[in-house]
Amino acid sequence: MEKRIQGKLHINYNRNKQQDHTALMDEVAASFRYEDCQNEYWNPEEFSLLYGTPLWEQSSPHQRLILNQLYWVAYYSQIVSAEIATIFFNQTSAAGLYAHEDFRLICDTLDLESSQERAHINAFRTIAKQTEQSLFGKLIFTYPMRGPFTETMVYAETNTLKTWWKKLQLQYFGLISANNTFLACQYFTVRGVRTLNGKIVQHKLSNYYQRYCPQESAPIPAQVSHCHFLDESFHFNSSTIISHDVINCLTPPTAFERLVANLGLWGCQRDHFHFSVAINGIFWYDPALYEKIYYLLRSPIFGLGQGEAQEMMDCCFTQESEGLHRSFLTHQEAMASYKVYVEKLDYLWPCNREMSLMASNCISGYLAIQTRELQRFKYRLRYSSLTSEWNKPQRHKGHKD
Repeated sequence: MEKRIQGKLHINYNRNKQQDHTALMDEVAASFRYEDCQNEYWNPEEFSLLYGTPLWEQSSPHQRLILNQLYWVAYYSQIVSAEIATIFFNQTSAAGLYAHEDFRLICDTLDLESSQERAHINAFRTIAKQTEQSLFGKLIFTYPMRGPFTETMVYAETNTLKTWWKKLQLQYFGLISANNTFLACQYFTVRGVRTLNGKIVQHKLSNYYQRYCPQESAPIPAQVSHCHFLDESFHFNSSTIISHDVINCLTPPTAFERLVANLGLWGCQRDHFHFSVAINGIFWYDPALYEKIYYLLRSPIFGLGQGEAQEMMDCCFTQESEGLHRSFLTHQEAMASYKVYVEKLDYLWPCNREMSLMASNCISGYLAIQTRELQRFKYRLRYSSLTSEWNKPQRHKGHKD
């Protein structure tokens, strides 16, 4: 490995180790009490659930506060999903690098990052679970812990067959990348692309925390957002060095390696094809969120009747709004940053270098999907227990008359 590349790896590793926020994340997560920050925004106002939609416009100040906090819960639930997968593939990729000279520094870096990811997961889940239990008495966006082969997109456009096939692909990639140095490095291309999406939002969440004076007065979730962003900045640097520099120290990829690498990036495009009016910055498939949003609207927080809740969902999901345009803009910004990130990787297919799959989505396509799928959701409501889920509302701890 060139000394120049070794120097970049050393600097990134040493700085990450010096500024490691694991102990602080564990400390603040252990001290989190929802009642201590239930009356504060945790993110900039525009990073609220369903911001810029009719629901946001018609909400009271207290309801907007809850929507802002639920954005944090929903957003970091997705991050948990991605970080579980990252921990696993960090280790399989490290195994694939054993055959490379001077591999230890990379592996030490990945070990440090995996330790940080575990702290992130613990903090996100601790705060999210306590928040939702306080608000609803149950978990809405937070989900049970899962293995690394489950969809990294929590609310994806999927079904049983697609889920099985995705799991099989992830297992196979983990197996072959653990014995293939090129594919081990190329994994960090996908990791870097996925991290770029997060940097667009997380930088703004981190800035929100830094505006507090003194910063000790900031709500704990905002502090966790800031610490997470700082850690992930080093992780992004690692991904870039390995996928852009270390990979060039290897022999050119074989036809099979090029195929696997391109299929992996195409899968990333497929995961990031959609954009969500519900949560700007996460590329969820909104029809998979309908049940959660319906619960929220029927809960004591909003107290809408069945017909009112369905009408509000129509307004939010099937009509153009400021929130929809903001989410689409984030999708476009992410796609543009992906193209810059991969433009020098000569083994990629043109469709991956140009992000053509992501580029094929549009607002009119989004609205057509929502119009069709929301009608199906309403039909299913007639024959499910969702209709009566909130017939016996209970006051949540943060409720105000």
